[in-house]
Amino acid sequence: MSSSDGSSINNNNNNNKLTEAAELIDNKSPHYKYTPANVLKNENFKLYWNRSILTDQTIYFNRPDITFMNKKTITDKQKRYQEVANEICAMWNQKAAQVNLIVVLSTGVIPKSLSQSLTSLNLHPTKYTQLQKSVILGTCSIVRNFLNYK
Repeated sequence: MSSSDGSSINNNNNNNKLTEAAELIDNKSPHYKYTPANVLKNENFKLYWNRSILTDQTIYFNRPDITFMNKKTITDKQKRYQEVANEICAMWNQKAAQVNLIVVLSTGVIPKSLSQSLTSLNLHPTKYTQLQKSVILGTCSIVRNFLNYK
């Protein structure tokens, strides 16, 4: 993007705000002096600046200005449900309880760990396509109901 339309300045400012909010940088400089690093990460977040995203299918515009990921989401869910599993073991006198996360975002995006979870449940690893279809149809239904609301 060219700076003549002001968009690169705006993206610099957004990147600066994200890095500060996620505590990816220590020094807080004004956005006009800030030069972003290509990759910034800590134990909770990962931020890519001007980096191509590799996908299975050919996508011509695969280089977003900013890609921001929260790495903590799945581990938080795992910890939360592990507490439930421990309680189940205690209440029902079980030796062990296993937590298998099946996470599908509302847009159909799935984590890399989904195939492992499906395999551990003796489900075919390609079952995720049916899960994605179900989630996307549910999302479409919600959007349709919202748009038709009177």
